[in-house]
Parts: sequence; C-alpha cells; structure tokens
Amino acid sequence: MTYRKKLIEVALPLEAINNACAREKSIRHGHPSTLHLWWARRPLAAARAVIFTSLVDDPDNPEAPPAFVNACKKLPGDGKNTAEKDTPRQRLFDFIERLVTWEATTDEAILKTARELIRLSTNGNPPPLLDPFAGGGSIPLEAQRLGLEAHASDLNPVAVMINKAMIEIPPKFADMPPINPKTQEGTAAGSSWKGTAGLADDVHYYGEWIRKKAFEKVGHLYPKCNGETIIAWIWARSVKCPNPACGIQLPLTRSFDLSKKKGKRVWIEPYKDSQERKILYKIVHSSSGTGPRGSVSRSGAICLACETPVSLNYIRDEGQMGKMKAQLMAIATDGANGRSYYAPTLEQETISSVPIPEDAPEAELPMKALGFRVQLYGMTKYQNLFTNRQVTTLVTFSDLIADVQKKVLEDVGSTTLLPKDETPLNEGGEGVTAYSEAICVYLSFALDRLAQQFSTLATWSSHPAHELVVNMFSRQTLSMTWDFGEVNPFSEAASWEKSLGYLCRSIKYLSSPKTSVAHVRMADAAKPQMNDGKRFIVSTDPPYYDNIGYADLSDYFYIWLRRSLKKSFPSIFSTMLVPKTQELVANPFKFEGGRKEAKKFFEDGLRNVFSSI
Repeated sequence: MTYRKKLIEVALPLEAINNACAREKSIRHGHPSTLHLWWARRPLAAARAVIFTSLVDDPDNPEAPPAFVNACKKLPGDGKNTAEKDTPRQRLFDFIERLVTWEATTDEAILKTARELIRLSTNGNPPPLLDPFAGGGSIPLEAQRLGLEAHASDLNPVAVMINKAMIEIPPKFADMPPINPKTQEGTAAGSSWKGTAGLADDVHYYGEWIRKKAFEKVGHLYPKCNGETIIAWIWARSVKCPNPACGIQLPLTRSFDLSKKKGKRVWIEPYKDSQERKILYKIVHSSSGTGPRGSVSRSGAICLACETPVSLNYIRDEGQMGKMKAQLMAIATDGANGRSYYAPTLEQETISSVPIPEDAPEAELPMKALGFRVQLYGMTKYQNLFTNRQVTTLVTFSDLIADVQKKVLEDVGSTTLLPKDETPLNEGGEGVTAYSEAICVYLSFALDRLAQQFSTLATWSSHPAHELVVNMFSRQTLSMTWDFGEVNPFSEAASWEKSLGYLCRSIKYLSSPKTSVAHVRMADAAKPQMNDGKRFIVSTDPPYYDNIGYADLSDYFYIWLRRSLKKSFPSIFSTMLVPKTQELVANPFKFEGGRKEAKKFFEDGLRNVFSSI
C-alpha cells in the first residue's frame, strides 16, 4: 500500500501560524492561560495547526482520499494562497490560516469543517490523542476542540488539575443552566445556556459569596485611608545599619517612585527623624522629576542616614538570622480622580501584624532550586513569602472554598438539572456532588491567581499606564524583591473580584460538546501509558533540560490547591509538595554529580519516554 503523506510532512502556511501565535500573547480576556498560570505554555494556534496538519492528508497527493480532496476543492478560494495558485492544497492553506486565528476558537462553522476534514482523512475514525507532558494543556485542549478524544497526563499535580479544569470537567456539565438561586430566580423559562456559560455563572456567584464571607472575617484588616479604598500598601524590607554610630533600621528599596505619569509625578521622600532615630517618609507630588535613587543595587546598599555602604553578604546574614524586617513607605488608594498616595501611619503599619493561623501551610522551600534566590535571605518556608496579613487572608479564602461545596449542595435543593448522584468528581461523577466539587476546583484557581500578586515578591509598578502591584511570576523564578506591594483583595485592582472575572471569562471559552471524551491522569511519561488497546496519535512538548524547574515553582500554588481540594482529590494531593524525584528536568541540585549527572538523568529519561511512546 502506498504511504499517504500527511500535510505536516509536505508544507505549512508557517507565516500565518507564527502571526497567530504572536497575536495570542496580547489576548487576555477569555484565553485559557488566564485560567491558571503555567510556565512555557504552548500557543493554542501552534497546537491547533500541528494536530490538524498531522491528521489531514496532502490534498495534492494523488493517493489522498477522493472525498477529502473534493471537500478541499469546495473550501473558499478567496485567500492569498489560492490567489497564487488554485489547487486543493492552496485552498486548504487558506482554511488553515482562518483555523489558527483566535476568532476561530469559538467559530463553530470553522471547527465543524476542520473536524470533517480530519474525519475524511482518517477513514472516518479519528484517533485519540495523547499528550504525556500535558503541562498547561494547550495540546489536549486543541485536540478536544478538533473533535478528538483527548488524553492528558503529567507527573505534576498542578498541571493535572489545570488539564482537568480545561478538558475533563467542561463536557460533564455542558449546556447546563446555573443552579445558583440568584440566576434561577431571574432566568426566564426556556432560556439557553450554551457550553460552559452556566458553569461560569455559578463559579462567579459562589466566588462573590466567598468574597462577602471573607470580608466579614478579615475585612477589618483592610481599613480605608482618608475615606478611600486602599489598593496597596508599599513596603520596604529593612536591616539594621552596621555602623555602630548609626544603627538605624535601613530601608532597602530599588525605587521610591510611585507614579511616572506625565505632569503628575509622585514619589516617596525618605528623611531621617533624629529624635526617634528612624527613617520616615513623606509623599511628593510634582509636574516633573523623579524620586531619590533607591538604597540598594546589585552590589549592596547605602544607609540613607549615614551613607555607610552595606554589603549584600551582611544583608543576607541579617535575613538568615531572622533580623530582616519591613517598613511601610506609602499607601495607594482608589481616589476620586484616580490613584491617590498617602504617607504611612502607625495604625496602617501595625494592623497588618496579625498572628499566622495555626493551620496555615508550613511547607519548606527547597534548599536550592532552579531560579530560586530567596533562601539566601532567610526565606526558608513558603509562609515567609507572605506578610502575616496575607497568610491569614489566603487561609480564610481557602477555608471558604471548602465551605462552598456545602453551600452548593444546599442551593441545589429539588432541582432536576443534575442527577442526585453522590459519586465524587474524582471517580467520574456527573451529579450534584461532582458539580459542587467542580465549582471548588475553579474557585481554587481564583485563589492561586490572587496569590500571584498577593506576596512579598510582588512589586509596585510606577508605569504611567498601570500603577499597580505587578505579578510576581513575570519570570519563571522566585527572585528576591526589596520593596513590595501588598494588595487589598477587597479593592477593584488586583483583587479577588478581578481574579474571579478573568477566571470566569476563561471558563466560557472552554466550551466543548457533552459528547466530548477526555481523560486526565497523573502519570510518569517515562512509564507505559494505559491505552486500553487503542492506537494513539501522540503530540507533546517535553521539558527542555534545565530551563524551568516546574515542580519547585508549582509548590507555590500546590500548597493552596492541596489545602482547598485534598478531600476531593486525595490521590492527586497525597504528598505535602509536588513530586520531584522523577521530574524530567536536568536539575543539578538534585544530584551529587551536579550538571553532568543531571544531564544524563534527563537524556536517559527522555529516551525512556519515547521508547514508551
């Protein structure tokens, strides 16, 4: 039998695919990447193009199925490829250029055509697709979108939960109206809820319920300033000046700027209070200029009181002895005319000093890890990455996520929208119990999203376009920050409500037919995958040497996911931290032989993976 080449083996409209991938970087509302952070996530356009062109034939090949060729001839011939030469392949290229756009994500007509072309090229029996390094889920999600049975596996529990939320949960509750009482009361009979719109509505409703309950518990920790809602408190870490004649608590800050808007500059002006022997701060407004230079650089710091040079080694020693503190430098509010800034007060500084809850996660940071720097400064536990107020608030939200499950079951009442089935989601359930757990999965993602800006590693941006606290994971590292912004989760900027909004828009884009088949499991890619005798197409993006330490980075989210979801997913959250022994990354810190042994582990492991495949 003559071998029929697939289109990917012949040619691709690469420029259009690359452009679609580049454009995706600017899309935030509804993009699956806003569901939950994952590092080095593949663009949807690339995943969709690779899967589609791996399955369809080259229509210019004489051996291609006639029905498929005829279908390509009927595709619109109004693109640039067809303008050059009107052949079935060129028409297919024009179609692919439309298929990979962001708009095609929800264009059912284009997706239906793509599924039909795949069916005609696979003898009416498209193969299931397996991604053994599923990670952020782009490949399994696009396989499902193209009508394939999608199988995703990963060793990392955080990646497993992301994939479950993207491809496994949505089909179970597709086209179902929301069950929350607010929408039920206002929904007219016969109203249509397509795809995951009902699920997104319920997640938003119960997320708002959590916000209300959380404010009742910890709202007093977030007072107003001058009658205005505080957006963030701007802090600086500090150490005692090593000069015996000075001994002042030295603030460590990279910048004193608060706003660099043209004509409306704002900065912090530090000054020494000789009587109290401490550094105090005032807010300066000006039409031009910038604030004083920061007190710390790559080489060390300068004492603002006596100008004594302070080495980084001294700062690290102070941190490791637990002597590094934090000083409140400024308060940012949502004023009547935009951002307003105020000097700190004793009340605002002390109110954040609350005791950490006894049941807060106590996991240890790794001694050494790829991209981790904070341990050098005495941060040895994950608790150290947050203020006491932040830990208290995160614990409060986490506890309320667990309470949502009971709330959902109460609200379901006598509804006939869901089967009265108590089978849990983790065991394939599709009834009321599973639905309540599904809502909690997404709400735990909202908490993780909040945590990206709810940390002492998140910094304040004075950029004219966005004066706010910046996501701590702008890079795939846990890097030291000297000054940081502590957000108010009950404000409109960088808040729980904002995280919830991004999350729910993303859920709506996860629409998949109720007939979709998807399986996600936690598994080692180097070991044989269970395939029930099926022949899979395998499409994957393996980790690359030591570029990203996925497991160590994921622990930042895992500790909160585990706290909220371990009862619903006991097997996935059975360990205190993300499993690392078998993680296929060339991490030199895991081996006595350093980089050489790490390189061998990675390369041998990758051979085992492809042998298994």
